[in-house]
Amino acid sequence: MVKPIKNNSEYENALERAYDLMQQELAPESEASDELEVLSILIKEYENVHFPIPKPHPIEAIKFRLDQMGISESKLSEILGARSRKSEILSGKRKLSLAMIRKLNEKLKIPAEVLIREY
Repeated sequence: MVKPIKNNSEYENALERAYDLMQQELAPESEASDELEVLSILIKEYENVHFPIPKPHPIEAIKFRLDQMGISESKLSEILGARSRKSEILSGKRKLSLAMIRKLNEKLKIPAEVLIREY
């Protein structure tokens, strides 16, 4: 029976069980498939509470997304509106405006909650 994960020992056991289930060819809608789904949700929740991943720095998020998408920094100038503005943003001399955050969110799909962080 699957139970809530309350400590590291139970967390480790849940990880082992999930790994074992993932090694099998599970039929959709099977009891084992449902168990894996529930375990995954419990593991994720335990990790979110006990091992939170901090949100990235806004400028690092922009650079990472550009790299990830294979876009040059010159394309960022087009998104932000001016070459000098891009340089000021990436160097940290200028903060992102609300209009810039909206454009970056729309064009690069960077979550607004990352871009509005204090830096």
